Amino acid sequence: MIEAGHGRAGGGLLVVGDVVTDVVARHRGPLASATDTVADIRTVPGGAGANAACWAARSGCQDVRLLARVGRDAADWHDLQLRRSGVRPSLIPDDDAPTATVIALVDTATAERTFLTDSGAVHRMCPADWSPALLDGVAHLHLSGYLLFADQSRQLALAARESAREAGVGVSLDPASTGFITGLGIERFLALTEGIDVLLPNADEASFLTGLPEPADAAAKLSRQFPWVAVTLGAAGALVATAGEVVARVPASEVTALDSTGAGDAFTGGFLAARLRGTSPREAAEAGCRAGALAVGVVGGRPPTE
Repeated sequence: MIEAGHGRAGGGLLVVGDVVTDVVARHRGPLASATDTVADIRTVPGGAGANAACWAARSGCQDVRLLARVGRDAADWHDLQLRRSGVRPSLIPDDDAPTATVIALVDTATAERTFLTDSGAVHRMCPADWSPALLDGVAHLHLSGYLLFADQSRQLALAARESAREAGVGVSLDPASTGFITGLGIERFLALTEGIDVLLPNADEASFLTGLPEPADAAAKLSRQFPWVAVTLGAAGALVATAGEVVARVPASEVTALDSTGAGDAFTGGFLAARLRGTSPREAAEAGCRAGALAVGVVGGRPPTE
């Protein structure tokens, strides 16, 4: 059995998750009710799983793969964007549902964002989309937490996790959203994520899952269930916990933030790419923070491709 959360040296990274069309609206100050609010609006590729895969490739992982389901009408565009970022996509076109769409409202004064989400084809992923052969040559499997919030996609995620465990492949997961966890229930979420080697929540998600307001305390508690827990703290950096103890605290780089969309996904990609190179958890968290600092300097959740 490999070391929990580390992966097999020299192998690839498989991400199973979500591809999303992001409509990013950057506005200054409060939204004006019942009238116009001036904004810069861009349509860009996104999705927590896809973003993490792209940032892993940007962070030096040479073999990054992505399994996802998209609407047939947008499949070619998303395939092209992923390949430009160095990711090998396996996109399943869906004739009956559109590609997931997120409207991200970004306040330019704070770079904070609010999401309006239509999950579209993401939650139509099902066990038939999975094959253990997808793990051939893979050292680590990363699951987007969004898969856990619908019956079909949840069964796919559980099947992928079990295949990885049987193959001795480490598995990580990001919890995705406190809003979706609320609907599922904390106890059920924690039961469904049993056997995950690396949990990658942000501070709000870690506190929500534990009821502890201090992120370090929350991380330490979660690490009694998950072998490794890496918690992102926004401008305060990140911390890593294992066996009930915080073992690393990493500061964030000082940057001017344009858009915080995808910063956590960038951390995930940087962290996993570094771990697959054999770095320590602290060094992996530092790599994740570097990727996150780059992410907040661009609009959208992906690394620039030009």
